[in-house]
Amino acid sequence: MSASGLSAARLGRLRGVLSRHVESGDMPGLVALLARRGEVHVEAIGTTEAGGSEPMRRDTIFRIASVTKQIAAATAMTLVEECRLRLDDPVDDLLPELADRQVLTRIGAPLDDTAPAHRQITVRDLLTFVWGLGAIMAPPGQYPIQRALEEAGLEPAPGNPLIEPDEWMKRMGKLPLAYQPGDKWLYHTGSDVLGVLMARATGQPLAEVLADRMLRPLGMADTGFHVPQVSHYRLAAAYCPDPETGALVLSDDPRSSRWGTPPAFPAAGGGLVSTADDLLAFCTMMLNKGRYGTDRILSRPSVELMTTDLITEQQKAENTIFFGGNSGWGLGFQVFTRRTSLASTPGRFGWTGGTGTSVYTDPAEELIGILLTQREMTSPGPPNVFRDFWTCAYQAIDD
Repeated sequence: MSASGLSAARLGRLRGVLSRHVESGDMPGLVALLARRGEVHVEAIGTTEAGGSEPMRRDTIFRIASVTKQIAAATAMTLVEECRLRLDDPVDDLLPELADRQVLTRIGAPLDDTAPAHRQITVRDLLTFVWGLGAIMAPPGQYPIQRALEEAGLEPAPGNPLIEPDEWMKRMGKLPLAYQPGDKWLYHTGSDVLGVLMARATGQPLAEVLADRMLRPLGMADTGFHVPQVSHYRLAAAYCPDPETGALVLSDDPRSSRWGTPPAFPAAGGGLVSTADDLLAFCTMMLNKGRYGTDRILSRPSVELMTTDLITEQQKAENTIFFGGNSGWGLGFQVFTRRTSLASTPGRFGWTGGTGTSVYTDPAEELIGILLTQREMTSPGPPNVFRDFWTCAYQAIDD
């Protein structure tokens, strides 16, 4: 047994299991990384494009979608530590578009059937996704608020919106909240609003805020909202399955000019690209309670707060598709609360991305796992490649 406490023989299963997902055509390729007690195991399998010849490499760049939320939340906490933001202060001063909110009287109400908000929206509400708007888990267009969000270009989605942040906030401010602040957990949109808040709090574009406070201190040179031309050849293609046939359809060509320049709206909810090793640096900092090497990025109490389940039992019960009855939500992270599978260790934290990425840190097992694929998720539930990766990770523990 190695110093990592991971069995070499059992790690050998990982490549075989993941290779089956590539060989079956589920995805052209993937990169998987496991780290424990200073030892790192990486598998790069398949190719960067369907039918292509360029092999996946350890430094291949992926669209990480909602894994962005972890990095954005940690960056926001650096501002909280400096008292430039306060968790329980209203956001009205920096986000006047969200002041004096009206709230729908019921989820299916017309947009003008509203009542005043019971209280103001806070920074904590944005981080815990209870501020009143977000992904409404119903068939598309079922409710007027869903249709209004889509028509305004505000519908929750991975990637970066096409409109400028100020215009995005202006449109957001014209719509009522779906629920009273603090009442319901609604996925995604709180992170994008948080990104605008951080930019206004610092007077810097969000890309610079993340770079100054998180990416450069951690040496995350390949993480950002666009891909420099010199690195374009390392950006993998992205695919989504055809809903009728299951065949892979190219959804984002790596040669697209969209990745060559910074986006109009750098989205804290899902706009970053990154690599396995860059994400390892971030997870290592979180595993080490905010310290990276000799540098302290966050305080230990901040990391502990971020990775504490902070939502109510009712909010979790209303979102079992996200939480599965064994986890909750902290400040930007899913947090496991009870063990119902090999991987659901209490205290394990992280999140997944709709473009096919899964990144979690487990303090109890001292384990970091990172899976980067090219196949978009088709539901909030984990696809089989995620399940198999995490099963292989935990069955390899040999102490």
